Amino acid sequence: MGDKGAGNHSDVTDFILVGFRVGPELYILLFLLFLLVYIMVLLGNVSMMAIIVTDSQLNTPMYFFLGNLSFIDLSYSTIIAPKAMVNFLSEKKTVSFAGCAAQLFFFSLFIVTEGFILAAMAYDRFIAICNPLLYSVHMSRRLCIKLVAGSYLFGWLSSILQASTTFSVSFCASRVIDHFYCDSYQIEKISCSNLSVNKMVSLSLAALIILPTIVVIVVSYMYIVTTVLKIPSSEGRKKAFSICSSHLGVVSLLYGTVSFVYLTPPSNPELRKVASVFYILVTPMLNPLIYSLRNKDVKQALGKILWEKKAFY
Repeated sequence: MGDKGAGNHSDVTDFILVGFRVGPELYILLFLLFLLVYIMVLLGNVSMMAIIVTDSQLNTPMYFFLGNLSFIDLSYSTIIAPKAMVNFLSEKKTVSFAGCAAQLFFFSLFIVTEGFILAAMAYDRFIAICNPLLYSVHMSRRLCIKLVAGSYLFGWLSSILQASTTFSVSFCASRVIDHFYCDSYQIEKISCSNLSVNKMVSLSLAALIILPTIVVIVVSYMYIVTTVLKIPSSEGRKKAFSICSSHLGVVSLLYGTVSFVYLTPPSNPELRKVASVFYILVTPMLNPLIYSLRNKDVKQALGKILWEKKAFY
């Protein structure tokens, strides 16, 4: 199918973000809710990064990955939430073409990078439990830096491909995106172009990104469970599982919410929007809590910082 509408994508200067289809009086409530959760995202992830940087005892591969995870969570929430909050209180609810492209690009970059970071963390836990005596050899600082750099590289390449194919299409008369941020699926819905290439790119990226990361996580935990079950003492098994429980919680949150969004029928866009809020704001808010509440090292480091601050005053 060729172009049906008048006007190429170069004629489009901005888009309208519909947001949630609720009454005007509820937009103030939505603004306050987004603001509260976003503040918690900021406080939680900035605090986590500060604790990891300032405490020398947390200078380990696991916390190196965790610091990057906090930075990524904070980044993709910041890309979406402030603009959404501005639009909740605005009558126009517009976003420029360049702003929309930038939002999609950076959101794709960080969400893909997070998937690879979580896979690297699963591999780290596998080495820590299955090969503890060789942990320092296998998980060298050089390897950790390579894993993180590779995660960002894959995120960068995939976001370039995703954004370029999404915005290379022609648009019909409508500039209305039925979402509170620039979602590629909703952008393509207002296109007049043949989307076969876009669908092929999306499926290829899913196959090259989601499948390998899930395989690494699942295989790592298969070995971890097998190893832990061989530990004779119940206390030893409990300690080993506690090492992995935080990471498993974070993985379940991210993949669970993302899967829910894309498995929700397109005929129910409002439910997709609500589900999107979970992985854009709720998951980044909960991740620092999961790691701090269930992690003795983080709690000790936080206690040390608070004690030193109290002693200073």
